[in-house]
Parts: sequence; C-alpha cells; structure tokens
Amino acid sequence: MMNIVLFEPEIPPNTGNIMRLAANTGFQLHLIEPLGFRLDDKQLRRAGLDYREWAHTCRYSSYEEFLKICKFNQLYAFTTKARRSYSDAGFVPGDALLFGPESRGLPAQILDSLAGDNCLRIPMTAKSRSLNLSNTVAVALYEALRQNDFPGLA
Repeated sequence: MMNIVLFEPEIPPNTGNIMRLAANTGFQLHLIEPLGFRLDDKQLRRAGLDYREWAHTCRYSSYEEFLKICKFNQLYAFTTKARRSYSDAGFVPGDALLFGPESRGLPAQILDSLAGDNCLRIPMTAKSRSLNLSNTVAVALYEALRQNDFPGLA
C-alpha cells in the first residue's frame, strides 16, 4: 500500500476529492493538522460522496507525530521548488507522497529535511504558480500506480 500525506490542507473540496481518490485506489490517506476545515464539513462531504467512509484515513496533530508514528519506505515531497520531475522517481509500495497546503505549499523546514531527490515537481509552463492540490495528487498517485502495474486495480 502507498500513502498520500496532506500537510495542513485548507480547502474541503480538495480533501474530499482526495479521500475519494484514496478510496478508489487503495492508498492510505494521512491528514496532518491543523486542518482548515472540519471533517464533517458539507463541502468535504459533497466532494467525497459516500467514498469517504471507504478511505483509510489517519489524522495527526503535527508533522512530528506523523514521522514518529508512520513507517514508510521513502517520503516524497511535492513542491514547485524542486528540480526533479515526479516521473523520474521510482515509486514502490510503502512510499509516502507528501503535499502541502493550497495557499503556501510545504514549509522550507520540511523540504530542507528531505534528500534533494525526494523533492519532486510536476512540470508546468514557466509562468505558472501551481496546480490544484487534488489534481496534483491524482497525477502523482497514478504515476506511482503505473510504475507498479496498478496493483489491486481492475
């Protein structure tokens, strides 16, 4: 199983979409607080539909708690500041894909704590700032699945 990690997500529909994605692909979803919404938020429920109940979701009070509790193979951080493309990484089961909050991305402290090869970007045009969080997660997640021949999916 692979892991999606959302660090301090802010927009309920994005997290709802990602919950639905996790439920449909078998990824574990990790939510690192503070969240910018409540998990019973109407917009989150609407985006996640009834798939939210099928998503394997864990919450952590901090990034430090997440690191202390979770065991994973590699932790890959997605950031527009990275030089390495997500398609150059070799994803394997047990990896964790880490994404920052919509308005500011991952803090420099987290990015600096990871090896340079573990910071990944999704290519965009030069004048672009960022992609939507749920779209970014979907692109990265399906690349990880593709590299592993879509395990457990029909």
